[in-house]
Formats: sequence, structure tokens, C-alpha cells
Amino acid sequence: MSTHSIPELIDNARVSTFQWRVFALCFFVAILDGFDTQAIAFTGPSITQAFGLGAGALAPILTAGIVGMVLGAMILGLMGDKFGRRPTIIGSVALFAVASLATAFAQTTDQILVLRFIAGLGMGGATPVVLSLAAEYGSARHRGTIMTTVLLGLPAGAILGGLLAARMLPLIGWEGIFAVGGIVPLLLMVVLIFALPESLYFLTRQRTDSSLEKVGKIVARITDKPLDAGSTFSVPELDVKTRVSSLFAGGLARNTLGIWTIYLFNWVAWFMFLSWLPTVLKATGLPAEQAPMGTVAVNAVFVVCAIPLSIILPKINVRLLLLALFVFGIALCVGLANSGTNWALVFVLAGLAGLGIGGQQIVLNYMVAQAYPTALRATATGWAIALGRVGAIIGSASGGWFLEHGGPAGYYSALVVPLVIAAAGLLIIRVQADVAEGEAVAVH
Repeated sequence: MSTHSIPELIDNARVSTFQWRVFALCFFVAILDGFDTQAIAFTGPSITQAFGLGAGALAPILTAGIVGMVLGAMILGLMGDKFGRRPTIIGSVALFAVASLATAFAQTTDQILVLRFIAGLGMGGATPVVLSLAAEYGSARHRGTIMTTVLLGLPAGAILGGLLAARMLPLIGWEGIFAVGGIVPLLLMVVLIFALPESLYFLTRQRTDSSLEKVGKIVARITDKPLDAGSTFSVPELDVKTRVSSLFAGGLARNTLGIWTIYLFNWVAWFMFLSWLPTVLKATGLPAEQAPMGTVAVNAVFVVCAIPLSIILPKINVRLLLLALFVFGIALCVGLANSGTNWALVFVLAGLAGLGIGGQQIVLNYMVAQAYPTALRATATGWAIALGRVGAIIGSASGGWFLEHGGPAGYYSALVVPLVIAAAGLLIIRVQADVAEGEAVAVH
């Protein structure tokens, strides 16, 4: 009887067709997650028009979705560890699919609000679990690229949704966009039921005869080699979480305060921009059916820049890169505030904000890896992202207020404030001299 290490088996084997299937399914889940996440931004102007509401009335609906995503990431992420990645992913997709489909039949904005919260639970829960599953089926040398690529499904889904909305909103209305956002995930859910495997790590930790039999069959498909009868398998023990107080000990308090400041206020700006851009464009005078193209431009630039940024991160000063991105983002917001109805300029500047406001999402996790010792990185990243999610709620909730009280120019000008504060957070941080080996992965 021999014992095989699951990570070593995956690292020593070529990437199999079976693994490519897992990565593809995770990517498709991310695409539909991104579509449904941004659906309310595409359709927001049409919804407010249909119900005779001001732009600010959209704020509670946007906020409900983000709050649902935050809770979903926490609750369903834990369920993925306890009950398995496969049922959690399928359940998450079912949740946001059914809620999105039901939104197409909503008769009041209160119903839309409740359904967006429910959809948010599924959308927030799907992302971390598909990311974990893809990482566990990827070799160490390819893991960073796999995780980044899967997460790029989120902005890719937003691009597809924006293109669909721009073309089809006059024909199928906002209800039709949500119907598509419900029916397609339900079809994918059927595929997942038959084609998505369970995590090898989860199955191995179950240590039951049936789970180990499943591990053996999956490993044989990955390695394309028969295993000895009675083979057993091992995986690394689960990391023990350190206390948050450790992030303030040993001279790390400055780094923690600086990084939390950057995450919080960058996410305020990013989600305020993403969530409200189509509504702001409509308020400026752009037809409602063309407003979603602003989101398409933003996400397209984000996708195009993500891989190059990931490649250059180990080779340059990360703090200077972040500072340059914040300065660029501030300049773009000032330009947008003064661009009026020069639509060519508006779309160029808004698209470039995918780098100037969103590019930081690619860089920040890498900075955490530089700013903390290895034993604290998981805890540091988790808490930083938690602060970022608080910022996402604030940004989504506040955009409508700035639009109603300051108009489009006031809204764009307001974005400067969180970007300046986030940039100031860089002055606090002291990164380690040695460049970390961590992976650069965006949390979009």
C-alpha cells in the first residue's frame, strides 16, 4: 500500500483534459456571476424610468445586492469547506439564477430589492468557491495564472451583459435582461450537476471508503496512470487562522492601517464607479439603451490590462505602481467631471478608469504578500478584502446621493476623494525588502 500526495501528483502531471474541463466550468460560472452582478447597473436607468423614480432610488437596490454578496462570500465560503465545493457551487448558481429570473417578474422596487439581496448571496458565494476549486485542480506553477483567468470571467460577464443590454434593451426591456441572467445559469447548473467534480482536497479529508474511491478515479484521469490497489492519499493540513491582533504586532501596525485604508477607499471608488456609471451617463444625456456601453468600456480595459499587470508585478516597485495608478485615476475623474456631453472623450476616459480605478484590484493582493511574513498572509488578505467589501457597500450606497445633489460633474468629482485617501495610505506602508512569491489575483 502506498500513500500519494495530491499536490505532488497534480504538480508532476501534465494538465489533463479533465482539469481543463474543471477550469472551463469555473470560468463559465464566473462569467454568469459577472453578468448577473452587473445586470442591475445595465438596467438601472430603465428600472428608474419604468417606475418613475429618481436616480437616488436605485441606491437601496444596489446596496442590497452588494450586502448579499458580502454575506454570501462569508456564509457559502464556509459551506464550501464543510459540505464540499461541488454542492456549494451548484447551490450558489441555482440561488442567483432563480433570483434573477424572478426579478424579471417583479412588480415593485421592493420586490427587486429583496431579489437582488438573494441573488447577491449566490453571486458572492460562487466566486470564492470556484476560485478554490480551480486552484486545487491547478499545479503550483500554473496556479496564479489559472486563478487570475477564472476571475477575469467576472469582467468578461459584465462585458457580455453590457453588449446584450445595449443591443436588446429596446426590444426585451430590463425584464428580458434579468430573464437571460436567470435562464442561462439554470442551463449551466444542469451541466454542472453532470460534469463538475468535487475537490480532491475535500474528498481526501473525508477519509471514507467512497470518497477515497472517487479520489482514485479522478487521480487516474489526471495522471493517465493506473494506481496501486489500496493506495491512500494525503493533502496538506488546513491552515490555522491567526488572530487579527497579530497584524498589529511586531511593527506591522503601520502596514495594516495603510493596507486597510487603501482597500477600503479604493473599493469605495471602484464600486461607486461600476455601479452607477450607466445611470450617470443617462443623466448626462446618453440614451438609456447606450448607457451600458460605458460599463463595457470599463471592463474591457480591465480585462486587457489584468494579465500584463500580473506579469510585471514581480519586476517593479509595487508601491510606485499603485501611486501611479491612483494619480492616473484621479486625473481621469477630473477629466470626466469636465467632459460634458463629448461622448467620445467620456467613453475613452471611462474606459481608461478600468485601469486607473480598477487596476489596483490586480496589484493590492500582491502588495499584501510583500507587506507581511508568510504565516500572516492569509489572515492579512482576508481582513483586507473584508474592509474592501465594506467599501463596496459604501460606494454603491453613496453614488446616487452625489448624483442627485451634484449632478454628473459632482459625482465624478466625488470619486476623487476616496482615491486621494487611498493614495495617502501608501505613505504609511513599509513593504519587505524581499519580493514575495505570492500570486497576483484580482478580487473583482
